[in-house]
Amino acid sequence: MKKYLCLLIAAMCIFSAAGCAAADADDPSSAQSADSVKDANNREIFAMDTYMTLTAYGERSSQALDAAEDEIRRLDKLLSTGDENSEVSRINSSGGGTVSEDTAALLGYSKRIFEETEGSFDITVYPLMKLWGFTEEKQSVPDEEKIKSALADTGFDKLDYSGGRLTLGKGQGIDFGGIAKGYTSGRVMKIFEEYGIGSGIISLGGNVQCCGKKQDGSLWRCGITDPDNPGDSSMLAGIVSVSDKAVITSGGYERFFTENGKTYHHIMDPATGYPSDSDLVSVTIVSSDATLADGLSTACFVMGMENACAYWRAHSGEFDMVLIDRDKKLYITSGLEGSFESSWKYDMINA
Repeated sequence: MKKYLCLLIAAMCIFSAAGCAAADADDPSSAQSADSVKDANNREIFAMDTYMTLTAYGERSSQALDAAEDEIRRLDKLLSTGDENSEVSRINSSGGGTVSEDTAALLGYSKRIFEETEGSFDITVYPLMKLWGFTEEKQSVPDEEKIKSALADTGFDKLDYSGGRLTLGKGQGIDFGGIAKGYTSGRVMKIFEEYGIGSGIISLGGNVQCCGKKQDGSLWRCGITDPDNPGDSSMLAGIVSVSDKAVITSGGYERFFTENGKTYHHIMDPATGYPSDSDLVSVTIVSSDATLADGLSTACFVMGMENACAYWRAHSGEFDMVLIDRDKKLYITSGLEGSFESSWKYDMINA
């Protein structure tokens, strides 16, 4: 359901002692010792319909990346709605079935976020995504009656899940696209831990997660896209410095189409059946829990400024946010004070 997200500037920065200067990406070894470069391994793969970059430092970094790639491809085959043989596709086509451990974990996260955000994140919007053409890249505004019909079947609370078996209601379908990459990056971090990787960074289509700190002991610096200039890495809304955190962004600029002079993006509001029309254009979640961050970036985008801030105040120990509204005003939560920098003026959201 998303995400182009947090710029690959994070991946560009991985070898830079200074941070995110674009020049460092042209000469990635310039700021590291020979030993550090020798123990560094990089991997680029295409999975989950997006390009991914993985970097790990350490004596077993090559083996760690092999295992990480295998895990990414395994989860892709399990969760993809575009693969008719995946577990999710089989559940959608047959109306239910016994779920694997990974699918059960994602259902648990999805249920929690759905309930806590009053339905702003909902994996059952899949029929709506199909109706709008976002699953096949043939987008158009659907007929109002078709939207109402699909909307009637939407709602995680309408699923029957118990005893390891999921049963869909008539017309229902599920899609973990709004949370699967976060879950996957969390799995990669566990693999890094198993292989003794103390420093690394991955970008799964822009979902960035950092392992430890950089080789020189400094924090990873992750760039946040300027929604008006999503393809320009020199035009950033800000930079957040982190260690052992995921930095995940949702924005309406990621996937969209224009019809009759109006733009429609891919982030569905489960309450209306239309693309979300909140006052936010970009939501970045920073958390040690990548699965939570992935789901919340969508939920908070749909909720809008007031409700997103209220939710954060109730759960501030679990995540922080960077928000950009329609007027291009930038806000950060107080947990990011001292770790966020921007050329933009920004306001602090306090607990």
